[in-house]
Parts: sequence; C-alpha cells; structure tokens
Amino acid sequence: MKIQENISLKPYNTFGIDVQAKQFVSIYSFQELKEIVATKKELFLLSGGSNMLLTQPINKLVVHLNLKGIIVNDTEKDYVFVTAEAGENWHDFVVWCISQNYGGLENLSLIPGNVGTSPIQNIGAYGVEIKDTFHQLEALEIASGKLKTFTKEECNFGYRNSVFKNELKGRYIITSVTFKLTKNNHNFNISYGAIKDGLKDIENPTLKEISDVIIAIRTAKLPDPEKIGNSGSFFKNPVIDLKAFKILQEKYPNAPHYIVSENEIKIPAGWLIEQCGFKGKRFGDAGVHKNQALVLVNYGNATGEEIYSLAQNIQQTVQDTFGISLEIEVNVI
Repeated sequence: MKIQENISLKPYNTFGIDVQAKQFVSIYSFQELKEIVATKKELFLLSGGSNMLLTQPINKLVVHLNLKGIIVNDTEKDYVFVTAEAGENWHDFVVWCISQNYGGLENLSLIPGNVGTSPIQNIGAYGVEIKDTFHQLEALEIASGKLKTFTKEECNFGYRNSVFKNELKGRYIITSVTFKLTKNNHNFNISYGAIKDGLKDIENPTLKEISDVIIAIRTAKLPDPEKIGNSGSFFKNPVIDLKAFKILQEKYPNAPHYIVSENEIKIPAGWLIEQCGFKGKRFGDAGVHKNQALVLVNYGNATGEEIYSLAQNIQQTVQDTFGISLEIEVNVI
C-alpha cells in the first residue's frame, strides 16, 4: 500500500475529467482499508468513478477501492445469496450471476460502476432496482473503524436514493453487498416496449437472452465511456402530480409517461430535454448525446465546470418550458 502524491484522476472517472488528487492510494484488502481509516485523514472514496462529475481538485486522500471476491451461500430451495466485494465491476458481476443461472439482475446489465456503489443510489433500469434483490450490505464506519451490517429496511431505499446519499453520507465505506437471487422459477420483468420487441421471436427467454436484449438496447442508446466520456443518465426522471400531468398533456397529448401511483406520474427526463432542443447539441467539448438526451458527454477536454454549466442550462430551460424541475442524478464534486 503506497500513498502517491499529485495524481491525475482522469483514468479513474468515466467522464474523463482531468483533475488532480493531492494524495492517492489503491486499496486491495479490508485490512488495508482499516489501516487507512485509522490514520484519521480526510478521505475521498473512489470506486468505479461512474456516478460523479469532478469540478475541482481533490485536496483529500483519494482512496481507490479494489476489494474483489464473490461468495455464494446456497442453502435455500428457490433462492441463493450471493455476496460481492465492493470493487467488483457491476456488469461483470451481473454476467457472472447469469452464467450461474441466478436471476434478478439481468435487467441491470451494462450499467457502469462497481458493486459497492450500486446501493448508494439504488441503481435501476427497465423496471428493476437494486432494492428488488438486495439482502444486506456491510460497511466500515469511518469514525469508529467498526464493520456494520445494514438490512434493506435500514438502507431506506428510494428512487435513485438511499440512506447513504442522505443522513449517512460520508460516514460509511461499503465493503460488500449481498443479493437474494432466484435459482429457478425466475420472475422476469420484460414489460418495457423495447424489451418486448427484442424478445418477440423468443417464446421462453433465458436470463442471458434478456440480458443480451438489454445490452443491445443500452449500446444503441448510450455511449461507451471508453470512447466518449459520460456518466450514463445525468438527471433523474421527474415525478409530477396528476394535476401537473394533465396540464402537460393538454399541450403535449403524446407526452410519454409512466404511472407511479394514483396521483404520481413519471416523465422521461430525456424527452423533456429533447423537446427543449438540446439533444445532440455541443458546447465546446461538453455536449448532449445524439442518441439519448439524458446523457451529457465529454468530447475530450471539457472541464467538470463546463459540463455542470451545461446541466444547469438544461435545468433552467426545462423549468421555464414545462414548469418541471430536473434533479441531477450524478454526484457533482
């Protein structure tokens, strides 16, 4: 374990933002993590770097988590409990589960990031969220250096939200996550139109076939961070009340929407942004992706401030046009 000085974080964030870390260390074991926490230094935790926008240098000790390993507890008839260490790549973990015929995560294929950060924002896609298969997680309390287990109830999951984004933000380091997955009688969630279209010629789809369709959909719509810097969906899909939706529908009868409850309607943020004319637009090296307006991109040398400025412009324009507030999903630092 070696602490390095003045390291560029460009390779460590999917936006490819070039900012400096005053100090940087890679952690490969729980014992190393405990030793770093015991130093009582101010820490900045970095995992897959997929859900952040860096707008300034980091003057703390950047801790790059590389905890790896998968443990299977196969004691139930219909379910299996799979524990993955925080540093496992999320998509690779999903692919591994599918290869074992463990069901529940297939709709979350190709989401960037690592396992350890997945519960923080309750990642989700195509009708499935982490909370649907989440069993528990272990996290190291920074103040005490003690390991604590969190149940699903204690995580207080919400839409792209959890206790770790709110009252416990910055207080714990998630070290592993355990999922309760199906071994048989899988409960597929394939009601989304694009998924149904992709499976139309398959009568009884397998986990892999569903995953392959999800991957194809995401690949067609979303840019590869290896080729163009991005953090996936930059904004949350706003949820509005029924009264506000009826006003919106009067002007835009074909506005896409999803019913959340009797009085709550979810509107795709990408559609709102596209209606405001931002889709495919470029402002220097910062821009909005040509295939998915929900994704902001770095064409090479954009700064975090430039991308954040674009995001604020989008928020203000959507507010002025529709009277709807867009909430940023990524962590702006």
